[in-house]
Amino acid sequence: MKTGIFYGSTTGVTADIARRIATILGLNDTDIHDVARTAPDSLADYDLIIAGSSTWGNGEIQDDWYDFLDGAQALDLRGKTIALFGDGDETMRDTFCAAIAVLRRRLADTGARFSGEFPASAYSFDSSPALLTDGNMAGLALDNVNHPELSDDRIRQWLKTIIPA
Repeated sequence: MKTGIFYGSTTGVTADIARRIATILGLNDTDIHDVARTAPDSLADYDLIIAGSSTWGNGEIQDDWYDFLDGAQALDLRGKTIALFGDGDETMRDTFCAAIAVLRRRLADTGARFSGEFPASAYSFDSSPALLTDGNMAGLALDNVNHPELSDDRIRQWLKTIIPA
């Protein structure tokens, strides 16, 4: 299964997470894509698309994602799987990792299947648009502000749910 990682990063945290995921998966640098410098149709090259964004302001995605998603929404990605990750700050109690929900909503029309839900019980927040009705987050949520020591273990746990054994 060909895997590609797509991310938008302003401060470098999301880029670092993308590289950590790639290292664990043994991916080449050519399979890690900064959406600021990547054409949306590159998504079609992969069977598994791992996409990540930090959350900004009142729950917005990282700025570089906007144009990328405008192009990606027109793609037919049926038969492909998308797994989402985000980084945020649990003290933003109503928007924690909301970017995951934005990515999922904006990529839903591509026909891809979503994978990689992660238990919300691991976090402390009031509400989040990324919280699904089953009590899971719509993807891997990381808090490198308050709990950076938990990120590597959570990444490994999450990857086991999206990569077939």
